[in-house]
Parts: sequence; structure tokens; C-alpha cells
Amino acid sequence: MIRKSIVFVVLIVSIALMYACSKNEEEIKPEEKPVTFSIPANFPTPAYNFEQNKLSNAGFALGKKIFYDARLSADKSVSCGSCHQQFAAFANLDHKVSHGVNNCQGKRNAPPLFNLAWQKAFFWDGGVKNLETSPLNAITDACEMGTDIQTIVTFLKTTAPYPAMFKQTFGTDEINSQLLLKSLTQFTGVLVSGNSKYDQVIRKEAGVSFTVEEQSGYTLFKEKCSSCHAEPFFTDFSYRNNGLDLVSSDEGRSHITGVQTDFGTFRIPSLRNIEYTGPYMHDGRFYNLDEVLEHYDSGIKANKNLDPSLKNGIQLNSAERIQIKAFLKTLTDNEFIKNKLYSES
Repeated sequence: MIRKSIVFVVLIVSIALMYACSKNEEEIKPEEKPVTFSIPANFPTPAYNFEQNKLSNAGFALGKKIFYDARLSADKSVSCGSCHQQFAAFANLDHKVSHGVNNCQGKRNAPPLFNLAWQKAFFWDGGVKNLETSPLNAITDACEMGTDIQTIVTFLKTTAPYPAMFKQTFGTDEINSQLLLKSLTQFTGVLVSGNSKYDQVIRKEAGVSFTVEEQSGYTLFKEKCSSCHAEPFFTDFSYRNNGLDLVSSDEGRSHITGVQTDFGTFRIPSLRNIEYTGPYMHDGRFYNLDEVLEHYDSGIKANKNLDPSLKNGIQLNSAERIQIKAFLKTLTDNEFIKNKLYSES
């Protein structure tokens, strides 16, 4: 009886060991597909260089976790992802201006986040010149996250799984502001939107072409809009006044430069994914594209710093407006908007 019991125990142990080995083998997943920074064939060389911030799956995962972590804000209610929502191409759907801690409202519309690696300046006024340091504005602004970088660093040092994630990414036990900002950039820097229908047509991909209406809209766009919204980013990254007000209540670019002719000028926004990035303009005053087109047709104010190209407005009849909108919708990159790699969960 004792011998049978021993045999039975040995058998159970053996099965348990076999199961454990099998389970461990199942947990050892094949190497994940590396996160890459992809440059679409119709895009130029980017301004940001990942050579000084080596991209890795671990770094991307760390940056994404930080991006979506509301605990980093002063009242633990707001994350980067609160104002930059993926389903809105990382803009802030239906919010005229950014909403921050303690339900505070900012004064400007939250811009979408994509193709940042090609930008040399950030925000509506171009006040930041480096992609890595651009999050500092949202972190410290009293109407956004309302905190400071050192408070966040302290939180990351003492909150699992951040220490292990930093160690895996950078190979050091140290957590500091520089590594925090680099990790965020490993997420935001790879948010590339370059696979819309427009892109596929421009790259002459098989089986993709504009409809007659879209092609007419594209022709109109190149004639009437491309001096500011230049391809392939659909912005020339310049700062201009587009006649929203006779006298601007927001100093715009002049807040940075101190130059009077920059008063009330703002960075030309990209029109990529414009179908989902409303409300529009620096203060989110227009809720739909019809309102935007109406402004350029008949609503431009004679601001003293009005861009000369808009002196006579942009006249479009009802058929042309339909054509322009049809073309603008070809700039929607559904693959980007729905890419689960960028999602919080």
C-alpha cells in the first residue's frame, strides 16, 4: 500500500512537472514583431532622428503606458490620451479647447498627433522646437495636467511596473526627465499617418483611384488651397492669419517672437484626417467643414495681419464645396485611426 502511494505521488509529481514545463513553453512567446518607424514612399526625410533615441518595443510600450496614464496629472483625471484620442486621429473630438485638471478649459484647440517626426516646431504658435520636449507644455500647464516633471519622475520611480519597464528600455535603474521624455517620443514619434486613399492614389497603388467627384475636388484644392496646405503633409508649417477676427483675442505666434506682424497668426494645420479632427481652427470655433468653407468664402475679416493670399477669400459654389469635401475625405487614414498598436488596451 505504501509502495503504491509512493508510485502514485511520483506519478502526480511527474505530471505536474510535465505540465509546468509545457506551461512555461507556452508562455515563451515568439519574438514580437519589432515596432518600426516607417516612412511612406511619398514622404520626405523626417526632421527627427531616432538614432539618438533608439526605438524598441520596450520603449514604445513604456511611452504608450505613460501617454495613457491619468495618474500623472495633478488630480489623477487627465492623461495625454484624454485630449489626444485615437479615434479622432489623436485630436480632441467635439471639444473646442483642451479640458484639463479640475475641469479647467484651455484657450486653444488640442491639435492632432501624427507625422510629428517631420515637424520642426510644435503647437499653434510654434513655441517648442524639439519633439522630445513638447510634452512639457501639457504636463506643466495649469489647465492641462497641472503638475511638474519632477513630481511625475518621483511617481514613476515608486510605482510598478515603471521601474522594470525603464530598466528594460534603457538598461539602467535610473529614471529621470530625459528618459521620461525619450520614452514618450518612442510612442508619439511613430504615429505616422500616410496610408489614406489619397496616398494610395499618389503612389499609384493597384486598384485605387479617385472618383470623378474626388478628382474634381483635388483639382480645385490644388488651385485654391495648396499655397498653405501643401502636399504631402497638407500644411507648409508656416504661421498665418486667416481673418477669423478683425482684432485677434489671442496673440498667436507673436507670443513667441515678439514681432507685431505675427500677432494673431497661427501654424497652418495639417488637413490629413480632417474628417475626424474637428472642431476646427486654433480656438475650435467651427464644428464642421461647411462652416470652415463658408468662412473662407464670405467670412474673412480684414485683420491687419491677414495673409495676402486670402485678401479676396476663396469663393466656392455649392457643387465645388461638395467636390472639395469629397477630396478632403480621401485624406482619412482609417488604418492609422484603427491601429490597435496605438490603442490604450
